[in-house]
Amino acid sequence: MAGSKEIRTKIKSVQSTRKITKAMEMVAASKMRKAQERMRHARPYGDKIRNIAAHLSNANPEYRHEFLVKREDRKDIGVILVTSDKGLCGGLNTNSLRLLTGKVKEWQDEGRKVRFTAFGNKGLAFLQRFGGRIVSHLTHYGDTPHLDKLVGPGRVMIQDYVKGEIGTVYVVYTRFINTMKQEPVIEQLLPLPADRLQADDRTAKGGWDYLYEPDAKTVLEQLLRRYLEAIVYQALCENIASEQSARMVAMKAASDNASSVIDQLTLVYNKSRQAAITKELSEIVGGAAAV
Repeated sequence: MAGSKEIRTKIKSVQSTRKITKAMEMVAASKMRKAQERMRHARPYGDKIRNIAAHLSNANPEYRHEFLVKREDRKDIGVILVTSDKGLCGGLNTNSLRLLTGKVKEWQDEGRKVRFTAFGNKGLAFLQRFGGRIVSHLTHYGDTPHLDKLVGPGRVMIQDYVKGEIGTVYVVYTRFINTMKQEPVIEQLLPLPADRLQADDRTAKGGWDYLYEPDAKTVLEQLLRRYLEAIVYQALCENIASEQSARMVAMKAASDNASSVIDQLTLVYNKSRQAAITKELSEIVGGAAAV
């Protein structure tokens, strides 16, 4: 059995750790509320522009934008990976990276090459270890992502698509469900998927069409680029909200575990101290009897 001094040292060490995890839990809870509010504000715009863009893919305009045209002869794939900059958030990043690894293996088995744009330190470090081809990246984007910082790295992948070097672009991130549940997802960004159409009368009739002012090319060019920016921004907002929720839960679990360890160590310490006292009393009684 460890000595009383060693046990006291362990107890103090675990108590210090518990203070840190408790403080991190409170900070994450505060940031989580702000992140969830930001994410919820961004969702309606993201959902609406997704819906409009999906309707455009089924419309028959006089001008077909290249983002709406499916490319059958292109094999290479682009992936925008969104992860956190920091750790201590449970299995948040691990789940996203595991999902991505499985999909990349499927694509490689089909003979396709994959290139990546990484948002976040964890994803960048993983791709470097993984040996992936990284065409652009952004780290330390903070708790409040700014659209002007996101456009540059994302534009590199879009330019590769426009040049015809890649045929499909996906975005991988963690979608926020609730405080206790976050779901890693992989979504097709380009060419624009039509599976997001909301069921309504005009969709059922297949009669979607639009009038463009000044012309279809100008309007679609601006609209679809705003669409891409909105989806990437929404992915980061979802990931940040998921990160803070996962970190709060992880730090609460760590604090609870630290309290349990302290209770166990205190019990061991009391037993050790009691054993030492009993031994001393026995020695005193034995010495008095010998005299």
